[in-house]
Amino acid sequence: MQRAVRLDLYRRLLRLRLVEERIAELYPQQEMRCPVHLSIGQEAAAVGVCAALEKGDWSMSGHRPHAHYLAMGGDLNAMMAELYGRATGCCGGKGGSMHLIDRKAGFMGATAIVASTIPMAVGAAFGSQVRGEKRVVVSFLGDAAVEEGVFHEAANFAVLKKLPVVFACENNLYSVYSGLGVRQPKGRVIHRQAASYGMKALAGDGNDVEESLALARQAVAWARSGKGPVFLELATYRWREHCGPNYDNDLGYRTMKEYRAWRKLCPLEAYERVLRKAKLLGDAELGLMRKDIAAELDAAVRFAKDSPAPDPKTLMTDVYAGAA
Repeated sequence: MQRAVRLDLYRRLLRLRLVEERIAELYPQQEMRCPVHLSIGQEAAAVGVCAALEKGDWSMSGHRPHAHYLAMGGDLNAMMAELYGRATGCCGGKGGSMHLIDRKAGFMGATAIVASTIPMAVGAAFGSQVRGEKRVVVSFLGDAAVEEGVFHEAANFAVLKKLPVVFACENNLYSVYSGLGVRQPKGRVIHRQAASYGMKALAGDGNDVEESLALARQAVAWARSGKGPVFLELATYRWREHCGPNYDNDLGYRTMKEYRAWRKLCPLEAYERVLRKAKLLGDAELGLMRKDIAAELDAAVRFAKDSPAPDPKTLMTDVYAGAA
């Protein structure tokens, strides 16, 4: 892999981490009045999958969408403004953290209801197929989404019509505070379950950005060639609480031993070690990256805070399709 590509992957990882760490830092000020679900610790899956896409491809996400939105090239200013509930936000300040969209970047939306964007992504892929387009649509989902009936209906339809869709499952082991062991039968493997529908299934280390990218390239190429959907399961782990900026290991639903084991697998730190060993990244270059991203983030926060609140007259706009 070329040096420029590897450094770009690292910069993307670093940018996602610094953005969400800043959100966690600012959230206690109570100026962001929406819930936030952070992806700190899960960045490699988002970066790897989105880096495999081409201009014109689309993706959709669920209640933890920041990383997907930004990895697709979403507007950081618009995202921060949305978190602050401002009119310049990507949803006009009316959606918040769980409802992001940037059509120019191909990020076609996120919603809070688990699994709800899966059939939307499948429908978008169906529409592209009917129009004869070569577009691939990625549906980002968590491990809990495969427990919803709508996933199985959408998967069956996608296989039946050989749709160009990639189901990118970030398996972080938990649905809020419930682990896989209390939600699914012992021995079940999610991507094998998906394969039972007749679709291609891949699995790998979601904390390894290069492995995530390699698997995503396979999945995207398969879907684009007309062979049908692909289910891609990427193993990863969220560090912070299910919803919010803090840590919740004291609640007892997961052990500190487990947390520390996954913390050592930090995708950002692991990739930094790889690049340093290959002599592709040094302190000076890393310092410039951090400075550049920090400046971009400072500007985005200022933009958000300086932006106006939505006009009350816009309360009912964009609620129904075709409405003024």
